[in-house]
Amino acid sequence: MKKASITLANGETIEYQIEHRARKTVGLKITDDGLIVHAPKRIFQFQLQELLQEKSNWIIKKLAAREQNYVPPIRWQDGETLQLLGNPFTLFAIQHSKNKQPQFDHDSLTIATPEPDNTDLIQRKVIQWYKKQALTDFSRRLEILAAKLNVATPPLKLSNAQSRWGSCSSRGDIRLNWRLLQAPPHIINYVICHELAHLKEMNHSAKFWAVVESIFPEYKAAEKELKAISNQLHRM
Repeated sequence: MKKASITLANGETIEYQIEHRARKTVGLKITDDGLIVHAPKRIFQFQLQELLQEKSNWIIKKLAAREQNYVPPIRWQDGETLQLLGNPFTLFAIQHSKNKQPQFDHDSLTIATPEPDNTDLIQRKVIQWYKKQALTDFSRRLEILAAKLNVATPPLKLSNAQSRWGSCSSRGDIRLNWRLLQAPPHIINYVICHELAHLKEMNHSAKFWAVVESIFPEYKAAEKELKAISNQLHRM
């Protein structure tokens, strides 16, 4: 991709990346890298600049939204703040002659290892710890909420999906994203109730939502809250 720049309607000059393709129209996309422009191979630069000026307000709005929703990546090092069940805790990476099991104590998680500055190692150990805790926590909630719905507790597996928090297969197996362990308990309960409801209605019809409401009346508020914190949960 080539780089170019343009001055928007608010006076701000931004750089954008442009890629020429075999297409008839100009496509605009805002990513973590900024504005990406896909343009026809046969287009003059002045034509492209005119079109971008016409879309200036859209670009400004989308860039502002990206900035507002930006969540800094996790620094896998001593002193970083992480989340467990909606509560913050501090990550400690300390020197030790051997790799020890992670130790959680109320408001801290300690990773003792010969390589405390190895961020890849710390990340791997922390995520392994999250997955282990998630399986225990989710299993307990699933059993309780399944009983509330008067269905047998279904098999549970952890998911690593980037876009889905849970799923229910036609066989009745439920998958839950381990990243949910960072969320407040009521959010986890909502996702579990949502998937359990599929055991009775394998769709998203009015009947399905009635089943969800029967075991989780505040589902609309929880669904809205989950969408609001999704970027934060996907830091990990």
